[in-house]
Amino acid sequence: MKEDTYLKIDFKDILENTSVSRREFLKGLGGGIIILFTIGELTELEAQRRRGSEYPEDFNAYLRIAEDGRVTCFSGKIEMGQGAITSLAQELADELDVSLDSVDMIMGDTDTCVWDMGTFGSRTTRFFGPALRRAGAEARVVLIELASEHLTVPKNQLITKGGYVCVKGDEGRKVGYGELAKGKTIARHAKAELKTPSEFKIMGQPTLRIDSQEKVTGRAKYAGDIRLPGMLYAKILRPPAHRATLKSIDTSAAEKVDGVQVIKHEDLIAVLHKYPDVAERALSQIKAEFNQPEETVDDKSIFEHLQKVGTEKEVVEDGGDLKTGEKFSTAIFERTYLDGYVAHAPIETHTALAHVEDNKATVWASTQAPFRLKDQVAEELGLPEDNVRIITPFVGGGFGGKTRGLQATEAAILSKLTGKPVQVAWSRQEEFFYDTYRPAAVVKIKSGITSEAEIALWDYHVYFAGERGSHHIYDIPHNQTVSVGGDDAHPFGTGAWRAPANNTNTFARESQIDIMAHKAGIDPLEFRLKNLKDKKMTGVLKAAAETFGWKPAKAPSGRGYGIACGIDSGTYVATMAEVEVDKSGNVKVKRVVCAQDMGLVINPQGATIQIESCITMGLGYALTEDIRFKGGEILTRNFNTYELPRFSWVPKIETVLIDRGETVPEGGGEPAIIVMGGVIANAIFDATGARVFQMPMTPERIMTAMSERA
Repeated sequence: MKEDTYLKIDFKDILENTSVSRREFLKGLGGGIIILFTIGELTELEAQRRRGSEYPEDFNAYLRIAEDGRVTCFSGKIEMGQGAITSLAQELADELDVSLDSVDMIMGDTDTCVWDMGTFGSRTTRFFGPALRRAGAEARVVLIELASEHLTVPKNQLITKGGYVCVKGDEGRKVGYGELAKGKTIARHAKAELKTPSEFKIMGQPTLRIDSQEKVTGRAKYAGDIRLPGMLYAKILRPPAHRATLKSIDTSAAEKVDGVQVIKHEDLIAVLHKYPDVAERALSQIKAEFNQPEETVDDKSIFEHLQKVGTEKEVVEDGGDLKTGEKFSTAIFERTYLDGYVAHAPIETHTALAHVEDNKATVWASTQAPFRLKDQVAEELGLPEDNVRIITPFVGGGFGGKTRGLQATEAAILSKLTGKPVQVAWSRQEEFFYDTYRPAAVVKIKSGITSEAEIALWDYHVYFAGERGSHHIYDIPHNQTVSVGGDDAHPFGTGAWRAPANNTNTFARESQIDIMAHKAGIDPLEFRLKNLKDKKMTGVLKAAAETFGWKPAKAPSGRGYGIACGIDSGTYVATMAEVEVDKSGNVKVKRVVCAQDMGLVINPQGATIQIESCITMGLGYALTEDIRFKGGEILTRNFNTYELPRFSWVPKIETVLIDRGETVPEGGGEPAIIVMGGVIANAIFDATGARVFQMPMTPERIMTAMSERA
């Protein structure tokens, strides 16, 4: 097996899907009522998926109603702390008209769940939610038809209520969904309309997460909690640096440890034992030499390197004429913003347990993309895809980092070679080494304002972060936005990190906006509103200002107030913060107000929790999180050198959810994090008069900025 440790993640290949036969699907479901909606032959369904349609129109894929009336919801999405296990259940329960506590969720099981490209990009509610609601609505109509025949009552005289079909005006005369099923498959098509917000009983209501009790009591199972008879724990030899190659190896000492099995398969060298600590000690006795590549860049020179190797340019946005914009501008501002590599650092490291026997493989894995992993394992083992099953227990955080599945393919190979179940659980050091990072990036902006404090010029170039969030949100007549990239720019793997690219782009854009407001002598909120036509953005800014109690003042006012806004996953967000900066450059974020316009809010309590988590996590990338490295050697390998936000850092957080029940739901898992770099940078400037152009904004960088100001 080749470990592509510097893999560049490209999600285009995830769109490729594999078909599941109806025979196999029905076999996996067992008894209960299956709502079948025929749309043609399976080949057409497969062709539809291959064309990029993410979810099937075969609605039986989404739910099952058992004879006891309990409803099972099948979702290819996974639960990694974002709360989808609750909000999806709310959507199905409301449309089907059953109680929430009668819904059982099965998520990320490739043998039973509808195919899904993966859980990322705040897509669960936006993309899977509507398909699930349609399934529930249509199933309810079919059940009414069945009840009409069962009760010999016209359909228009029947209503649904709590898992029953009842006669209007005589609700004691009813039949349960389970009784209608009788353990049989019902193939029937029906037209159905989704409920309107005024009809919701469960959606839109603050709801305690249905997995909360399991998690607070410790009963929740993660991949590392799965146990099988005879299983082995694997510890794997790792190189000292990315792109290093093995020169020589001596495993004789490890092989002498009682009960230890040493596996050498291509470049995969592993030590296995029934106890993980014994395997770890045996691994330490292996003597290995590696050829390391020459160091070319480090965490200080990377930014100059990226600008040199950035050869591929894509115009993201273009309007007006830049020269004309310069002509109309009475003040021009050219600034460069830097952002380093950031780790996902989830609580649960990459973990998987694989069991390969009788030419079949079952893998329990911490993954955000179980169906993609199914394809990977099948290819790695040379098995038909139908012979591989991925089961996704609860995932202890992913943030975009658990899409590759290297630990699962390692476990699967070792299980095949040993004939026993094998668990691979990365250590914290391995997690920091093999995890993909949010890419380091550079943003260069040239902007200009008129004598009337209107933005006339916007020339924006982002290097290697990506274009997400780079679109300007202000009314600027002469503008151009360019995303710059290139091959093999990073010394190790990079990939998605919660709201990819948008954190970097929003930090740069909102800092530049404040710089122009300062020059114009205008309050930062007033300057934004003056240059905005977007009513949604204006709405969230005003909502945040009202809750915050924003009083107009020219920055720096000494108050330590900051403001930043942006758009991610269809959601508009505006944040205001109050910070305190001491004489050593240490920042204390005292208060944060965040307003979001995310359309229909399925679970307001869950949405609030997500906003709070974004704000808390955002403190880290804004103030402390940074990967130090020399070439392919990662110097930051644990939390003693990689500082995450602490409980003592958490400020007073106030959230505002703008009621848009009449509109479609948008993403809620990532938007609030995108503004944290910008809002803190602007608050630091308001407190000190010093502008910091690089994240994280460490005390050293703040002190340097303050000295330069002086």
